Amino acid sequence: MVNQLNINWPEFLEKYWQKQPVVLKNAFPNFVDPITPDELAGLAMEPEVDSRLVSQTDGKWSASHGPFEHFDDLGETGWSLLAQAVNHWHMPSAELVRPFRVLPEWRLDDLMISYSVPGGGVGPHIDNYDVFIIQGMGRRRWRVGDAIPMRQFCPHPALLHVDPFEPIIDVEMSPGDILYIPPGFPHDGFTYEDTLNYSVGFRGPNGRDLISSFADYALENDLGGAHYSDPDLTVREHAGRVEAHELERLRSMMVEIVSQPEDFKQWFGRFASTPRHELDIAPAEPPYSEEEVQDALMGGEMLTRLSGLRVLNIDGNFFINSESWKTADAKAADALCRFTELGQSELGDALQNPAFIAELTALMNQGYWFFEE
Repeated sequence: MVNQLNINWPEFLEKYWQKQPVVLKNAFPNFVDPITPDELAGLAMEPEVDSRLVSQTDGKWSASHGPFEHFDDLGETGWSLLAQAVNHWHMPSAELVRPFRVLPEWRLDDLMISYSVPGGGVGPHIDNYDVFIIQGMGRRRWRVGDAIPMRQFCPHPALLHVDPFEPIIDVEMSPGDILYIPPGFPHDGFTYEDTLNYSVGFRGPNGRDLISSFADYALENDLGGAHYSDPDLTVREHAGRVEAHELERLRSMMVEIVSQPEDFKQWFGRFASTPRHELDIAPAEPPYSEEEVQDALMGGEMLTRLSGLRVLNIDGNFFINSESWKTADAKAADALCRFTELGQSELGDALQNPAFIAELTALMNQGYWFFEE
């Protein structure tokens, strides 16, 4: 069953996005959990899935990373099991992300799912990303504080908490409610009964990430090889002083490397289409032939994109899973960026173009797209 999301997006973006937290009551009317606690536990036993177990007893916190072998000795209270990027591994859960595709896909981080028993949670903390916390089964009370400077500390090496805060939101969530929290607002969830929460996270890179990634691109592509030069040098009274115009010339050299539009696009396309979590890539077995792909699409079959795969159009340049993609049909390539499910009507005339069919077949054989069973 597909859950329908009921949000007035233009109003939400204007009033709340990156500005203030808000509770969206009954945003998913008649919400149905797409996963069971047992299925989540099964995922947390898989080495490819990034999972954590967080518990506290008498105010003493502990946290451990998966994969886990069993959950036999946990007891009835005071712990939470969390799994990242469940949208990459569990297709019914991936459906929860789909209604958020009115926001830029390159900003989407992942769908994290947590199962908590009474008294379970991860403690009061601050996130550096936007998060939509969807309430599933059970009852949970959330408190959100204002975005003011706060002391952060580690009660355990794997946890970062904040000091107690005055709530500006204090709410008990029911299934289908969403709590939206922008970056920088401290929050804490308290669990009354066994509960599932689904967190759809949107992350923006920081300047350090950008510079570090661009530096790697510059090295790989031999950018910025020109040396500093100063043919206008004059006699220096103070040899130990760097002059302001020299500093400015150095800074200009650095800025100029980043200012090449084509290189900047190529770098950013690779950077932004790189997933932060492992994908469930399974190359087609046996491989598709070009005729098979063309016949199936002409016959009305629909293509499905691998969940979590990043496919981006940057000013007519196309990128898939951290690689640049030169295409024979820009219009059809744009449709692959735009839709997660598509067929003959979206791909149009490209289905008569052998070069595009060859490209698409190669992408399907890599496991990036597949026909719906």
